[in-house]
Amino acid sequence: MNIHKNARLTPAGRALLTERIETGWRADAAAQAAGVSVRTARKWLKRSRQGAGHADRSSAPGHCPHRAPQTQVAEIERLRRERMTGPRIARTLGMARSTVGAVLRRLGLGRLSSLEAKPPIVRYERARPGEMIHLDIKKLGRFEREGHRATGDRRAGRSRKAGWDFLHVCVDDASRLAYTELLPSERKEDTTDFLQRALDWLNRHGVAVERVMTDNGSAYRSGLFAEALRQAGARHVRTRPYTPRTNGKAERFIQTTLREWAYARPYASSDERAAAIKPWTDDYNLNRPHSGIKGITPWQRVNNLLGNDI
Repeated sequence: MNIHKNARLTPAGRALLTERIETGWRADAAAQAAGVSVRTARKWLKRSRQGAGHADRSSAPGHCPHRAPQTQVAEIERLRRERMTGPRIARTLGMARSTVGAVLRRLGLGRLSSLEAKPPIVRYERARPGEMIHLDIKKLGRFEREGHRATGDRRAGRSRKAGWDFLHVCVDDASRLAYTELLPSERKEDTTDFLQRALDWLNRHGVAVERVMTDNGSAYRSGLFAEALRQAGARHVRTRPYTPRTNGKAERFIQTTLREWAYARPYASSDERAAAIKPWTDDYNLNRPHSGIKGITPWQRVNNLLGNDI
């Protein structure tokens, strides 16, 4: 319930008002103490004695003589489930488009996507560090001056033809330990070099990689990338096409990175932003509690799983 900003009484205030009257206060005295009229005090007293409580009643009318009959509502729903649009249903039934639209919204079928059952969320987590790592890439525009996120003005301060930065990320499934680099492209050469550096970095921390999950980008499907995986002895696992949630840990890490690094504060240039990615990633690994691993840091998690003392 949304209480009006000028309302004198909330449900708790109404309960106090009726309690005072029931315990011997005169109605006018209780009303004056609550800052309402005697009529209002008696109204809430009556509702309280009737067992109606102290909450506001619904403002919806009790009777709607012009509402579409139930048979018509059922027919609208039937046609909608045949994937008809609202205007087409209105033409078929000879009804106003606004009426059909109101009925569809009331049924929760205002969007065609509502007809599709949402797939169940399947959460998984590998048991060992390195059993699976997730790779992904996020494209970020370069800039030479503060943009609209800092200035609030979309018309001024644009850096035209400044190019792009590509944030390459690697996240370990079991521990959420992350490795990141900003590279000039998402081509197979940069992507494969990033993979090799990520594998070396993880190996230095005692993590031997068994599987690498990626989407179906051209760089990840290249022979160069496949050869690097073969030499590393790692199996390539690809996500289902157009199903980014399959690679959800990398997607979620990118969202966190954008919120806490890329857009966390205004940068004077993309070079200044690039200089901040490594300190942020180190803080993410070493200091930032992660809700997905029971509030500990990725560094603590990977060492716990590996049996290391830290």
